[in-house]
Amino acid sequence: MPAKPDLAGTILDTALQLAEECSWERLRLRDIADVLGISLDAIRRHYAQKDDLVEAWFDRADAAMLETAESPALIELDMPERLHQIIMSWLDALAAHRKVTRDMLLYKLEPAHIHLQVLGLLRVSRTVQWFREAARQDSTHLRRIAEEIGLTSLYLATFVYWMYDTSANQQRTRRLLAQRLRRSDTYARGLLTWLPGQASSRHSPPPRPSD
Repeated sequence: MPAKPDLAGTILDTALQLAEECSWERLRLRDIADVLGISLDAIRRHYAQKDDLVEAWFDRADAAMLETAESPALIELDMPERLHQIIMSWLDALAAHRKVTRDMLLYKLEPAHIHLQVLGLLRVSRTVQWFREAARQDSTHLRRIAEEIGLTSLYLATFVYWMYDTSANQQRTRRLLAQRLRRSDTYARGLLTWLPGQASSRHSPPPRPSD
């Protein structure tokens, strides 16, 4: 038997395509319904509000990133390279609709959309936690807190840069992320030596040989 059409996916794909033509701000759910020849109630069954489409779009990026994390070769990389592949796979999943993605975030940041901004903060936290799982960052306590703060800052800064990166295959973003990951890894190694109990932790890097 033929596979049952994924209406939720079709609705999202149609929304993205229409938003490319008219912008996310101007897109209305009734526009999607008209194009697909379905009722607004059929859309409501999958997306209770317009912002749920945004969440579904980022869910796709999360899924693509976690698929990348299943690669056996990933674990052979050091942590900066591992995080680079994971974060870029997340961004690459959004690249086909980069401008619409930017419009989605600007829409969330409007003063009247405080409720969407709260949901956005929860989304950031959730995605960062998936990054850590995918990269196998299994540290705890103070080291975990430091890593989460650093990774969140790095992710948000890279995401903002990526939204305006018009280079082929977002090469400028890839280079910038690689540089920042190397710097942050070096900084974190130095900082964590000052945290209580970290010197003997199994997560601490081995001592460097003296010159």
